[in-house]
Amino acid sequence: MAALLGENSVQHNGTVQTAPHASGPALMAQRPAAQHLAYLGAIALLSMASAHFSQSPKVMGAITPVHQPEWIDIERPFAAFALSIPEAADVPASYAIRRHGVGNGRKDILTLGEPDGTAPLLRVEIYRPGNEIGRYADPVAEMILSADALGPVEIQNLEKPLATKFGPLTLVPFVASKGTPRRCLGFVRAYDNPRMQLSGWFCQGGTEFVEQSTLACALDRLTLLSAGSEPKVGALFAQAELNRSYCGQRDPILAATPKYHLLWKALANRQETRRSGR
Repeated sequence: MAALLGENSVQHNGTVQTAPHASGPALMAQRPAAQHLAYLGAIALLSMASAHFSQSPKVMGAITPVHQPEWIDIERPFAAFALSIPEAADVPASYAIRRHGVGNGRKDILTLGEPDGTAPLLRVEIYRPGNEIGRYADPVAEMILSADALGPVEIQNLEKPLATKFGPLTLVPFVASKGTPRRCLGFVRAYDNPRMQLSGWFCQGGTEFVEQSTLACALDRLTLLSAGSEPKVGALFAQAELNRSYCGQRDPILAATPKYHLLWKALANRQETRRSGR
């Protein structure tokens, strides 16, 4: 009977006691509160879902590829070669090493003189290729490429090579069209064993080229400091020293490179004399 009336029966000392259930107004008060909380929770979930789907997708900025130069300058170059010309002791000099980013070839570049001006400018490049090339470019193409900063024009390819301690060099005269106009005597010599190319140019202001004998005399002073792990390069320079002419004088003790005065100051002085005589 108690169950039918919604009461809980508890038996205590043989006496059955009943506990009334929540009913009527109390039960009706609890239901709206629960429904209200459920309604608020549903609204919160819908709001979160709506905010998530309504967000604009993040736009990824375009990735600009970093241009890697073909040749990379070594920050602290360790000189492997030297170009000792006493007459150019007070002339700006630089030594640079460049590595090919892919083929690992190496260029040692020695420069004496100002890049722009009427004074003499000598540049010597020793190129030891890696896997970046299969064969060397022809002398004219090589000079156009390596002397691009000078704007070479009126390029020639002399048939008669220049005899030096490194063997015969192909001469490629040209005129520098960028900056101060200068006449430049370019040179190229490639070796197969070891794989090495010797090239560069000797420039001066005015209307005449540097004398070929002056260029040969300058290259007479190009020496090797360290062959590193390339003994064949060391052997090539050792043989070159045996072929050295000492600028026309074979005896290094009696007449060590007597034409040094032609390499630098005399060239500059000759230009000054010509200008003052006009």
